[in-house]
Amino acid sequence: MSIDYENISLYRIRVHRKATFINKYDIPSKAKSALTQLTDGKRFRNLRRGASIAVTAGSRGMANNVTLLKSIIAALRDLGFQPFLFSAMGSHGGGTGEGQEKILQSLGITPSTMGCPVSCSGEVRLLEEFDRLGKKIPVYCAKEAMEADGILVVNRIKPHTSFHGDYESGLLKMMTVGMGRAKGADVFHSLGAEYLAEAVPLIGSRILKLAPVIGGIGIVENANEQTAIISGIPIERIFEEEKQLLIEAKKQMPKLPIEKADICIVCEMGKNFSGTGMDTNIIGRLRIQGIPEPTAPHFTYLGVLRLSEPSHGNATGIGLADFTTKKLAKAIDSKSTYLNCLTSGFVIRASVPMNFETDRELVQGALQALKYDGVISLRLIIIKNTLNIDELWVTKAIFDELKVDETIEFVEELPSIPFDSEGNLVLME
Repeated sequence: MSIDYENISLYRIRVHRKATFINKYDIPSKAKSALTQLTDGKRFRNLRRGASIAVTAGSRGMANNVTLLKSIIAALRDLGFQPFLFSAMGSHGGGTGEGQEKILQSLGITPSTMGCPVSCSGEVRLLEEFDRLGKKIPVYCAKEAMEADGILVVNRIKPHTSFHGDYESGLLKMMTVGMGRAKGADVFHSLGAEYLAEAVPLIGSRILKLAPVIGGIGIVENANEQTAIISGIPIERIFEEEKQLLIEAKKQMPKLPIEKADICIVCEMGKNFSGTGMDTNIIGRLRIQGIPEPTAPHFTYLGVLRLSEPSHGNATGIGLADFTTKKLAKAIDSKSTYLNCLTSGFVIRASVPMNFETDRELVQGALQALKYDGVISLRLIIIKNTLNIDELWVTKAIFDELKVDETIEFVEELPSIPFDSEGNLVLME
C-alpha cells in the first residue's frame, strides 16, 4: 500500500553552521595579499615588467568568483603585468571555445566585468609524452597560456566527487585537466577510475616543469559556501600547501544533518552546483563501475526535478538519480552531456532515469516504490540543490531527531507537500 502525499507534513528547517569567513569587501585586499605571497617564488621574481600573465578561469561555481578574479587581475596590473583570463575547464562547454565562453558569461566572467581580455578556445599544445602506469601519457596545456610569460592557477580546493587522495579538486587538478582542456581531460580519465588520485600529482608535476606556471591561488570555502581562505602558493610549495588546504577544506565541507532517508528530492541539479550535477559527497552516490558506493549518506530513492540554466543542457550526473521529470529530460543537451561522461568514462552518469510529467507524479512514483504505508515513519528530505543545503524540508520522523540539535532552526510546518496547479513543487523561492 502506497503513501498518499497529501497526508505528509513537511518541516522547513535551517542549519546554522558556525564558521569563519572573509567579508566580501575584504576580498580585493586578501587577493592582493595572496599575490604578495607568490613573490617568494623564483619564477615570479624573474618576471619582467609588462610580462603577460595567463590566469585560469574555470567552470566551477565559486563564492565571490567575479570579485576574486577581478581583484587578482587588478592586483597583477598594479604590479606592472599584462594579465588576461583563459578558459581552463577540460571538456566542459562541449570542449569548444564558444561553449566555454557561454559558461564563463553565465558566471559573470566577461572582458567588461574583468577589465581584461578573456580567451576561450579549445586549442592546446602537446608538451611531452611520458611512460607511466603502463601507458604512454601525453601532457597538454592551453595554447595561449603556453604563449604567455607566466601562468597563474586559481581554483577552489575541495573534495572531488569521483575519487579521493592527497590532491583532489584544486590547483594540481586545474593544471592536469582544466588547462589541458578536452584533450587533457580525455587523457586524465582514460587512465581509469582507480588511477585518478595518482594521476593528479603525476601529470601536475609535469605541467609545473614544462609550463611557465608562476604559482597558484588556492581558495577554501566554509560549510556555508563562503570564502574562508585565499592563499597564494609559489610553485615550490604547491604540493605541500595544497595537501594541507585540502585537509582544511574537508573539515569545513558542508553536509546534510542526516545520513539516512527513504527519499531525497533535489529540486535542481547542474554544473554550477557540482561537476557531477549533484555533489556525490552530499548524496552518497558515485555510480562508477568497479568503485564501491559510499556507506553514508544513504537514500533509498533519489529524485531530481530541474536542470539549471547555467548548465546549458549539460546534465552530467542525471544517472545518479532514480527518478526525474520529463521537463529535465527535455532540457538535456545530449552532445555536451555525452562528451562529459565519455571523457570521464563514467557513462552511467548520463543515463536518464524513470521520468514523470510533473513533480507531483515523481513524488507519487517514489512513494509507490517504497511499498509501505507509514506516514509517521516516512523519512523524506527535500533540498534546493547540493550546493545550498543550509535550508531544507523534512518529514516528522526526521524533524523529531533534529529538533534537539542547537544548530537547527525550525522555520515553519507545511500540512502537505506543496504543489501548484500544474503539479510543480513550490519550495524554491
